[in-house]
Amino acid sequence: MISRLTGTLLEKNPPQVVVDVHGVGYELDVPMSTFYNLPANGEQISLLTHFVVREDGHFLYGFASEGERFAFRQLLKISGVGARLALSVLSGLSVNDLAQVVARQEVGRLTKVPGIGTKTAERLLLELKGKLADALPANAVPAAAAHNDILNALLALGYNDREAGAAMKQLAADVTTSDGIRQALKLLSRV
Repeated sequence: MISRLTGTLLEKNPPQVVVDVHGVGYELDVPMSTFYNLPANGEQISLLTHFVVREDGHFLYGFASEGERFAFRQLLKISGVGARLALSVLSGLSVNDLAQVVARQEVGRLTKVPGIGTKTAERLLLELKGKLADALPANAVPAAAAHNDILNALLALGYNDREAGAAMKQLAADVTTSDGIRQALKLLSRV
């Protein structure tokens, strides 16, 4: 099992990179979140890896953080999700964003990722529920639940998605449900 590679970055061709480790060039596929943070060619790099052996070949995937690798592995456990789709998800959403999307059960944000339709998004949300909470800061999951409750309350009061979304953007990340509803109503009454 190859767990980490440390060496010289030789090539960058999205989504692939080549890392020279003592004269051996390893080709890795990386999510775009990792790709955008790579140093220049010729610089030293260290990537966490996930190694996959299949009938048609051996594949190595690289990640800048343990959180990305953990999320990738959780995605691979879901029926119908392969490495390419998992990389696509991590390229379209950061690990924190993915964890918040799962906590808030936001199908719409997942369907914006190339290759994910509504049914796949719903399956991902169901299968990942509770599995990515470690990727969020300790107080983010309750905050995500509070924001979801605030949004639902505003929609139930007759505000449309655009109005409710605009008010939600102005709320603090750690707002409680009752304070958030109060603040959002105050913001919406000014319009």
